[in-house]
Amino acid sequence: MDRRTFIKGTGIAGITGLAGCTGGPSEGGDGGSESTTTESSGSEETTSESTETSTSSDVNVGMVYALGGLGDKSFNDAAQRGVVQAEEEFGISYNEAQPSSAEEFPQFQRQFAQSGNYDLVCCIGFAQQSALNNTAPNFPDQDFMLVDAVVETDNVANYLFREEEGSFQVGHLAGLLTTQDFSAGEGSTNPDEMTVGFVGGVDVPLIRKFQAGYEAGIAEANSDIEVLTAYTGSFSDPTAAKEAALSMYDQGADIIYHASGASGVGVFQAAQEQGRYAIGVDSDQSQTEPSYQDVILASMVKRVDTAVYESVENVVNGEYEGGSTVTLGLEQEGVACVYGQSLGSEISSDVKSSLDASAEAIISGDIDVPTSVE
Repeated sequence: MDRRTFIKGTGIAGITGLAGCTGGPSEGGDGGSESTTTESSGSEETTSESTETSTSSDVNVGMVYALGGLGDKSFNDAAQRGVVQAEEEFGISYNEAQPSSAEEFPQFQRQFAQSGNYDLVCCIGFAQQSALNNTAPNFPDQDFMLVDAVVETDNVANYLFREEEGSFQVGHLAGLLTTQDFSAGEGSTNPDEMTVGFVGGVDVPLIRKFQAGYEAGIAEANSDIEVLTAYTGSFSDPTAAKEAALSMYDQGADIIYHASGASGVGVFQAAQEQGRYAIGVDSDQSQTEPSYQDVILASMVKRVDTAVYESVENVVNGEYEGGSTVTLGLEQEGVACVYGQSLGSEISSDVKSSLDASAEAIISGDIDVPTSVE
């Protein structure tokens, strides 16, 4: 059976969320591939023929993305960069599924596993844990990887991140800059207010880790800074994020950090309108959202691409480690504060040196970053 066409004729609801491809789009959108569209069982399936690669592997990978899907310029797009890198370097093939609801996680996981065509199925995001707890034991010969949660079975390789450490760094940055008279790009701070903000997506323990680290980093700079917080309830609602951010800017915040996936563009829009600043998440959003470079001070980069790439590389090399859990923090370069492409050069060397020092203190254990909000 052609690996790219196993989905045809399944008749599963929501099948249009699964695109079969041997290459897949790069961050730019087409990856040099030639795409065709076919109709099957009343569902549309998009097939993308990959370009030639320098090496060739018979490894085939299934990607089940988090809610919000591709094009979020953040979490899912970072995961896709990892499998695209593996395709380019190892010549693997892959297929992608973009669930539109949590109820679709188990069906896509099972669909990849039932085909028998996939050497690895990558499950992106904590919300897939419950489904994979049921799926993995039912398919013991199928290898899986999971990002942001743990399923304790021999056929799941788990990858966690110390989001609180990277969030501490961008919180330290926000705390230092909000106390200064800083002006660059299209924004400026108001040191008389000493107020910053945090906009989260869904209110779950994982996103609270981002908030907890951010608040701790702010306190490291100045414990008198006020932190405003809001949760949109979604990772794909820019309007709600913009409304939350506008409210915070109106209350005196001059820097807002978001951990809200595709919702975050609303924070950037609000920052531009108000002449204030924002901090991105997961990817370097001054690159993935270049229209907002002039207000993005930095991003808390979470190397989901590294997790995906390394898990695929292990399969290619015959070194898959099911039942293991890898945790990536500052020390492992799994998270980092990455300064904005446009504004990074405007941030003083004193501020950057302070962040370097706090990063070293976190790695050495001299700073213990909280993982939950008090």
